[in-house]
Amino acid sequence: MGDELDNDTIAKAYARWAPVYDLVFGAVFERGRTAAIAAAEAVGGRILEVGVGTGISLPDYRRTNRLIGVDLSEPMLRKAQERVANEALAHVDGVAVMDAQRLGFLDDSFDVVVAQYVITVVPDPEATLDEFARVSRPGGEIILVNHIGAEAGLRRAFEQWFAPMARRLGWRPEFPWARLAHWAERHGEVELIERRPMPPLGQFSLVRFRKLGADAEAAGLAVAPTARAGRG
Repeated sequence: MGDELDNDTIAKAYARWAPVYDLVFGAVFERGRTAAIAAAEAVGGRILEVGVGTGISLPDYRRTNRLIGVDLSEPMLRKAQERVANEALAHVDGVAVMDAQRLGFLDDSFDVVVAQYVITVVPDPEATLDEFARVSRPGGEIILVNHIGAEAGLRRAFEQWFAPMARRLGWRPEFPWARLAHWAERHGEVELIERRPMPPLGQFSLVRFRKLGADAEAAGLAVAPTARAGRG
């Protein structure tokens, strides 16, 4: 699809970001992190955070959850490991270097998969989403927070113009909503349950998918009519 991103480019980009990531992006992404954590904790249980980075989210989860964090960037994960140790985050079962497109977990392993600001930086977003669905249990949720590209207007024109430079920084600013919608339709075993605009300026969205399965209804996890997706 002409994305021009690969794991080597991404790893190098985030090795450069690692020393300053929390300072540069901590406040900017705080509302998205808070919303993603709240959505994950509404399900609770065993949570996988993909793209855990420096582990900035980990202290904010309740200790009643069990967390595993993975990331492609070793320098970012070293920060996360330091955070887990220094803040005695006993609810974190571990952090590991792992490719989001090839998760080293069994099928149906997690109640929730959280990916904050990840889908626009992986080489193959659809393969990555397939992995999220694979390791989620039936009735579990996939929770994304991400920049969604504009569909028209000046912002779309800017995103298209900026895209080649953004690739070198490790992300794609023009990522369209249609890719997520088409993935869910093709996959056939997930359903969209929420799409909510997030700050700053509504350029980011919280997106929730639920994995379908024979035991989802038995677990009391049928979709409520009011939970259907809105604009975002």
